Amino acid sequence: MAREQGIRLLARREHSRWELRRKLAARGHDAAVVDEVLAELAQTGLQSDARFAEGYVRSAIGRGNGPVKIRAALRERGIDAEGAAKALDTDADWLRLARVALAKRFGAQAATNRAADRTAWLRQARFLAGRGYPTDIVTQAIDASDDLAACADHADHAAAASGA
Repeated sequence: MAREQGIRLLARREHSRWELRRKLAARGHDAAVVDEVLAELAQTGLQSDARFAEGYVRSAIGRGNGPVKIRAALRERGIDAEGAAKALDTDADWLRLARVALAKRFGAQAATNRAADRTAWLRQARFLAGRGYPTDIVTQAIDASDDLAACADHADHAAAASGA
């Protein structure tokens, strides 16, 4: 019964081992049975923490999240530091992604108000920090205004392509 429920959960989406353990235990299954089922699912390749982490990172990057937030979310889902580091070892250009997120949220306002208005700069910095970008990326993304219009165009183009 626990095996079938585990397979059904995995059929909907990838789950980390920790998530599956929590969900199966919440459904009243004995801890020893759950551990046995999880070992079998991992051995057969139906469950993989590495695959879950890689998929989660791709999805989170697509939502505009930065590496700090993604790492914390993976840790909350039972992925260890080494697994999170491997999953985050992508060719993602975090500075470009931060600038796109900034341009998407603030548009032309990000380029025009930043130098003259400290309040606007701080608001933009809080936005990026809340998205999970490290301080050095936040500073570089806000202070580099030369290509911000291009980032805004890219964000508009991406939103139009996704149907948003």
